[in-house]
Amino acid sequence: MPSQPHVSLSRRKFLVTSAAAGAVVGLAAVPARAAGTRPRPFGRYGSPAARPDPKTLYVHPGGAGDFTTVRDAVAAATGSGYTLVIAPGVYRQTVAVDPARTEMTWIGASENPRDVVIVYDNAAGTPKPGGGTYGTTGSATTTVQADGFTARWITFANDWLRADHPGITGTQAVALKVQGDRSAFHHCRFLGHQDTLYADSVALGTFARQYFAHCYAEGDVDFVFGRATAVFEQCRFRTLNRTDLPAAPYGFVFAPSTAGANPLGYLVTRSRVDSEAPDGYYKLARPWVPSSDTTARPMLTVRDTWLGPGIDAVAPYANMSNDRPWQSMRFAEYRNTGPGAAVSVPENRPRLSRAQATLHTKETYLGDWRPGA
Repeated sequence: MPSQPHVSLSRRKFLVTSAAAGAVVGLAAVPARAAGTRPRPFGRYGSPAARPDPKTLYVHPGGAGDFTTVRDAVAAATGSGYTLVIAPGVYRQTVAVDPARTEMTWIGASENPRDVVIVYDNAAGTPKPGGGTYGTTGSATTTVQADGFTARWITFANDWLRADHPGITGTQAVALKVQGDRSAFHHCRFLGHQDTLYADSVALGTFARQYFAHCYAEGDVDFVFGRATAVFEQCRFRTLNRTDLPAAPYGFVFAPSTAGANPLGYLVTRSRVDSEAPDGYYKLARPWVPSSDTTARPMLTVRDTWLGPGIDAVAPYANMSNDRPWQSMRFAEYRNTGPGAAVSVPENRPRLSRAQATLHTKETYLGDWRPGA
């Protein structure tokens, strides 16, 4: 997403460098084991000595698994259909799942996403060792390009902070970039500030379907963005406070960049948008028309969702570029509640009719794909 002018952040760092050190904002320490009990770092998912099949691999930071890093486990999972069972820990690394590693599943073994954290701190403007900078895509802590990827009970984070790098103007810092078709995330968390969750596709003409259920995402600027056909069901989105800025808006929750040829963009349903910022300091969305696709027609439907007071109810949408006004894009709402959903200026709140709403469902967006629970 476009860079923002440099501003410093007072919000303290929300991650630590090791699980043993405990946690600060956003992450809980791994629960202590009762004296005399036998350790089960992989919960109910077996162990290297009792794996259900050869394609189940175990990751443990202390060496009790097949690998100590998620990155090494992914490198070993050549081909299709591997499952990674990941023990509690903070895994400070970047990870990439290339297109050849299809139908892969990652499971947080404790079944609590606070316990399994994959985190790094690159930003778009971070210098690369060989010269140049990472850019928005290169800043991602985790990148998933393969089709059929599923993650459960995992936190994906980017803990780069503007205040720590006053000389860097490229402040986009992606926690997860997901591009594959049939990508599903259940009970996961996405932590960052600008450009936290990049729900995208591998190519302009590829319409990737993605599903996020019972997930949590937080950030400040365009923190859910991209061109995927993505359904967010029973998710929570939280906008962060920014005491560094003198006035609203602090940022935008969604910035879809749906291709003009794609009939379906982002669908948010039965979800919740709340804030730690002052009332009315956030916009719900703005359309992103990237330079690589000037024919994009961003699409966002928010329905049956609670919008908290942090959302500017009078003018919930804004332009990213004045020559591509949000009114010319595909933004709509249906049966939302909460103070941020109040309609005081009708022309600023495009709404679906009941008949139109029947076309904006999980089933319509995902087509013949039915992601598991």
